[in-house]
This record gives sequence, C-alpha cells and structure tokens, in this order.
Amino acid sequence: MTDISKTTVTPPVKKGASGKKNRLLLMLLPVLVAVLLLLVPTPDGLEPHAWHFFAIFVGVIVGLIFEPLPGAVIGLTGVVVIALFSQWLLFSPAELADPKFKMASQSFKWAVSGFGNSTVWLIFGAFMFAAGYDKTHFGRRLALILVKYLGRRSLTLGYAIMFADLLLAPFTPSNTARSGGTIYPIIANLPPLYGSKPNDPSARKIGSYLMWVAIAATCITSSMFMSALAPNLLALGIVKSITGISISWGSWFLAFLPVGLLLLLTMPLLAYWLYPPEVKTNDEVPRWATAELVKLGRMSLHEILLLVFVCSALAMWIFASSFIEPAMAALLVVVLMLWTGVLNWNDITSNKPAWNTFAWFATLVALADGLSRTGFIAWLGKEGAATMGGISPGTATIVLLLAFFLLHYLFASTTAHTTALLPAMLTIGAAIPGINMQVFCLLMVTSLGIMGIITPYGTGPSPIYYGSGYLPTKDYWRLGTIFGAIFLAALLLIGYPWMIMMF
Repeated sequence: MTDISKTTVTPPVKKGASGKKNRLLLMLLPVLVAVLLLLVPTPDGLEPHAWHFFAIFVGVIVGLIFEPLPGAVIGLTGVVVIALFSQWLLFSPAELADPKFKMASQSFKWAVSGFGNSTVWLIFGAFMFAAGYDKTHFGRRLALILVKYLGRRSLTLGYAIMFADLLLAPFTPSNTARSGGTIYPIIANLPPLYGSKPNDPSARKIGSYLMWVAIAATCITSSMFMSALAPNLLALGIVKSITGISISWGSWFLAFLPVGLLLLLTMPLLAYWLYPPEVKTNDEVPRWATAELVKLGRMSLHEILLLVFVCSALAMWIFASSFIEPAMAALLVVVLMLWTGVLNWNDITSNKPAWNTFAWFATLVALADGLSRTGFIAWLGKEGAATMGGISPGTATIVLLLAFFLLHYLFASTTAHTTALLPAMLTIGAAIPGINMQVFCLLMVTSLGIMGIITPYGTGPSPIYYGSGYLPTKDYWRLGTIFGAIFLAALLLIGYPWMIMMF
C-alpha cells in the first residue's frame, strides 16, 4: 500500500537578478507609501504627530501585505522607527513640554508594550500546546480518529472542524484559546496524513482548505455568541455606558441567529468551492488511519498528562476567566508540561514559529495602540460625525457599519478596535434623529467577530493560522476580502432586516 504521508517536493527555483530587483522594489514600497503620506499636509483638527504616526502605520500595513521581509521584521521596524523619532511621531507638544516627561523611557515603554499583551502570550501558549500534541503523538491519535470516521471526504472534515468550534464557542470567551489553543493543535496533524506539507506546493492538497475553514469558523462563532469573544463583553459595557441600552445573552444570540446559521452551514462548502482542496476523496485514507491507530497502541502516560492539562486549561478558560487570566492559564499549563516532561525547555526555545508569531503580533498590538494614543482615532470619529448630517437613519446605519467593519484593517486586536472605535460610532449614531439605537448597537457588536476574517492579524487566532505555513500571504488577503464581503453582506442583507423586525 502506498504511504500517503509522503510526497515529492518540487525543488525551489533560484532567483536571478529579476527576482532580486522585484524584492528590492517591494522593500521600497512601504517606505515610499509612508513618505508620501508624511508629505501630505496634516488634516484640519489633527495633531501633526498623529498624522505622521498614521503614515508610518500605513507603511507597515503595506509591508505586511506584500511581505518583502518576514512580518515580524516589518512590524519591529515600524515600532523602532516610531520609538526613535517619537518626538515627531508619538508624543504631543503638551507631553514634550512637561519637564517631568522622560521621552526616552516612555518611547521604550511604548515600543515593548505589545510584549506584555495577554493575547500575545495566549497565542504563544497555543503554539506550545501544539508542540505538546506533536511530541506526545496525542495530536496524531486524535487526527487519525477524525480521519478514520470523516476522512473519506475533505468536505466532511471541514464541517467537523466547524462543529467542534461551534460546540466550544458559547463557553469559551476567548477565540484564541478556543481555536488557537484547542482546535489548531488537533487539525495541524491532519494535512501530513494526506501528504500535504506547510510552505510547500503540497499545502493545497488539503492543509490550506482546513486551516481556512478553521479561522473562518471561529470568526462566525465569535459573533454568534456574546460569550464567545472577550471584546464582546467589553462592547456590552461600552454600549450600556454611552446609550443606556442593555443587551442580554439571549437577545444577542437571537439577533445574529439567522446570519450565524446561514454562514456556518454554507462556509465549509463556500471554502470548498472558492479555495478547493486538491484531494476530494480517498477511500484508502480511513483504512490507513485504522491501521495506524493499531500501531500507536494504548495511550502513553505523557498523552494522558497532556489530555489532563489541556482539559484543565479549557475548564479554566470556560469557567474561571474571572479568577485567572486565560493567558496565565495557558502559561500554567506550559509550566506543568515542562515539569512533567511532556515538553522540555529545548522544545520551547527551538519553536521558531511560536517566537516569530509572538514578536510579529506584539509589535502590531503596540502600533494599533499608538493610533488611539496619538488621538488619530478620536479625530476620525469626530470627522465622521460631521459628515453624517442630513443622512437618513437607515443610510447612516449602513454607512457607519461599513466604516466600523472596514476600519478593522487598521487594528491588530479586536479589543483595541472595540475600545477605540465603538464609542465614536455609538456617539455618532445617537446624534442622528430617528435611528433605531437598539438595532444599531446590535449590528455593531455582532460584527466584532466576523470582521476578524479580513486580515491575518485581525483577531487572536489569525496569526496562528497565518503562521501555519498553509495559508500564503496573497491567499490570506484574497480570501479575507472575499469572505469578509460575504460575512458583511449577510449581516446587512439578512441580519439588519431581521433585527428591525425583532427589535
């Protein structure tokens, strides 16, 4: 019988002078975009340093899109440039005029602030969980069980991933913990069983499809349940404080129900059509998986310990988030794995994807925070309110939702997006006569999960799947645009009329 886990790797094509020239142009493009924006006069009402910061931020985003260098290098470069020239890019004249203000130390504190972000550490913990699944072969065992019963068709595997996320979502207020820490470590073991390898042409056999289904599923479930995403809970507090409107778990679920059901039932199929796996069916795979399970034998002690640790982390994420930060729960499990020998310290230090993602996402969190710190987001909200005069309530609702959704391109954190933009949007909406604020608030808050699909940094699990090696940069941005448009259209065309009818 043919070993389906082996595949032929195409030798890399050597880059000549043309390739080096193209790479140089791509390296210069982010710099050129940033310089051009710096030369544009500062808009009225905005501090010059805020506009200059925005110019560098846009340059970083352009660099992340075309990726002439690794994403972590692009992000770190942006942070270092802003910190070095913080007098003109980060701090206001009032801050600089304060004799007690120490610019050098404050610049450094801002530059490294992202490395203290809890979501960044939760992402790092998720990579360590994946390392444990791999080293103990427990992930392989789970993957083989899935393949045994659902592996004949690639499409059924996609639906299995979606249902797994759906079952966990109502009880896990962190999509990073749910998808990155629980789903990803399992499905990362599936592609090699089909001869699909990361960072290789064989990735499209099935790995790319499965990874995209997983990140799309968690974005949908994050919007479907109030308790499925931490910023959802933050959003409720903001809505209550600004508008006085209270949104219950049931009303949230009911408001998004038709959109959520439609997207969940069709998303794996849409991905199957728009990003088709090369492997459609394989009758030998389930039989091979059964034989491999026999070879694995009974579960080892380390597999049992890993299962206990992971279930403990899941229990803490679901039931004890008010007592222990999800990121701390993940680090606790990592420590337990180290003490019991499930992992050793070399497994931690040699995990290049984990450290790469850690550095990349930390710099983006700092950059996104800087947009709010400099006052750029506040100015954006003020200008938006001034342009909405004379617009009908229905049109204003749609325009504001579109702006709220699309501005997520500027954020590497849904929490930062919620904190920075939701108050401005609610303030603008409340100032428009005749607008249905209950519906408007529900549209805003239920969009928080699905907007995470549009970029490889849009929500906690995104960098994990982007860093898996199965979703190339151009594919991620293209699919993010397509699925983001589909998700937004469903919310506007189905969710909006439904909410008006119900509320």
